[in-house]
Amino acid sequence: MPHTTPLVATVVAGLVAAFAMGALAHRLRISPVAGYLFAGVLVGPFTPGVVADSALANELAELGVILLMFGVGLHFSVKDLMSVRKIALPGAVLQIAFATALGAGIAAWQGWSMAAGLVFGLALSVASTVVLLRALQVGNLMDTERGRIAVGWLIVEDLAMVLVLVLLPALAGLAAGRAQSNIDLAWTIGLTLAKVGGFIALMLIVGKRVIPAALHWAAHTGSRELFRLAVLAIALGVAFGAAYVFDVSFALGAFFAGMVMGEKQLSRRAAEETLPLRDAFAVLFFVSVGMLFDPSVVVEHGVAVLATLVVIVVGKSLAAVAIVRFFGHPPQTALAVAASLAQIGEFSFMLAALGVQLGILPQEGRDLILAGAIFSILANPLIFRWLAGRHSIVKSVAVAEQERRAKEAVPAAGERVVLVGYGRVGRLVAQGLAQDARSLVIVEERPDLVERAREAGHEVLAGNASEVEVLDRAAIRDATRLMIAIPEGFEAGVIAQRARQLNPGIEILARAHSDEEVDHLRKVGADHVVMGEREIARRLLELQRSPA
Repeated sequence: MPHTTPLVATVVAGLVAAFAMGALAHRLRISPVAGYLFAGVLVGPFTPGVVADSALANELAELGVILLMFGVGLHFSVKDLMSVRKIALPGAVLQIAFATALGAGIAAWQGWSMAAGLVFGLALSVASTVVLLRALQVGNLMDTERGRIAVGWLIVEDLAMVLVLVLLPALAGLAAGRAQSNIDLAWTIGLTLAKVGGFIALMLIVGKRVIPAALHWAAHTGSRELFRLAVLAIALGVAFGAAYVFDVSFALGAFFAGMVMGEKQLSRRAAEETLPLRDAFAVLFFVSVGMLFDPSVVVEHGVAVLATLVVIVVGKSLAAVAIVRFFGHPPQTALAVAASLAQIGEFSFMLAALGVQLGILPQEGRDLILAGAIFSILANPLIFRWLAGRHSIVKSVAVAEQERRAKEAVPAAGERVVLVGYGRVGRLVAQGLAQDARSLVIVEERPDLVERAREAGHEVLAGNASEVEVLDRAAIRDATRLMIAIPEGFEAGVIAQRARQLNPGIEILARAHSDEEVDHLRKVGADHVVMGEREIARRLLELQRSPA
């Protein structure tokens, strides 16, 4: 059996290195993204040791972008997109123009041509899909106005870059003295716009009927395997078809495939089915970025790298803040959008590669773009936390109100319960606690379940309860009891351990699905652990023994 298999070797090297460096990053209490990027550097061609195939890694990363954008589309309706058009369309265009001008300034300083400056500036103007969505998800902003504006802004940027990639060969001809007539140039632009418009119209008119119907049929077969296959086939098939037939990016095609899926219940299930693959391939995206990076660039062109990073992180952010504030949105919205867009990614690499291939952009320009991408992606989680995250000096009104109500909601009896999870078990527990008139705060991560709990009249905090900040916002230090209703026993163990550290006297109740989970939960501090299978068996035996 041959062992020279580049695809398998690339996947194995990427994932193993990402796990090792991600674990180290977690241990050092920094973003795991930093670990994934460093893993890419380790298995890349510019460092000794194992060298993975960077071309294959980029293609695998593209799968992650497709699945990620498909998942975003599942939660992003046409109504949401149209609701932010007045800010996303002019905002994205103005920011692209501003960042391009700054990038062209760096190019002029380096002595490059005007065409090279244009390509370089455009590459610095467009944000990474994966990084932006990861930031919004970590900050629980995906279903907020800020999140919708950022995603709408990203869609406009993607559409603009699709047009740029099509027109770049014509620009190369002009730069080389091969003049193209105005009629030919207008024809190229018109054809590109027609293709994009045709794809969007096809998805909104035909796809909106065909895609939900196909998924509905697959769900009613009763085969989970067939439903999962249908979700992947729709996401990947539409994305590939959009790129092959309409010259639209994979990411944009996948986004519209998810967006036209109208059935809310099926869309939630589709999102859950694609989640493991999305996470795995998103990690490979960061690894592939790291593989492109040559560390010697920082030594040889340190000042230029710093100037590039300033344009990406500072220039784009200031432009975004000014634009969003000009349109009348509050400071926290402006900061969240600015933090989300303060990085570059996939389209930047595509523009740089095409620019070098056409002879417009010098090799040094591509190296600066890659360095800017690496450092901006590394810095983005820190920037996001500082400007728009939980440690921001400007807190959202919703979070501030949640904290105030959580701290004040102490009943006369003095009993306060924090419930983690509002799934099938959590809903029943919440109903029972509400009947007892106890003070209850629910912590839930999934946006649809957060909304459902709020509709039921409960006090809800959106976030991951394994994070200390979220437990603090739930006022865990003042709680008398913590009830963990999520089905993942080992994740529940992390929550129990951190809650015990914050409040040594709290009573912790949790659920488990195996003897190993029961032992683990008791070891990390849970006072009582309920194992579903044991309780079912006990109840069945009680019924069997009772007289008919």
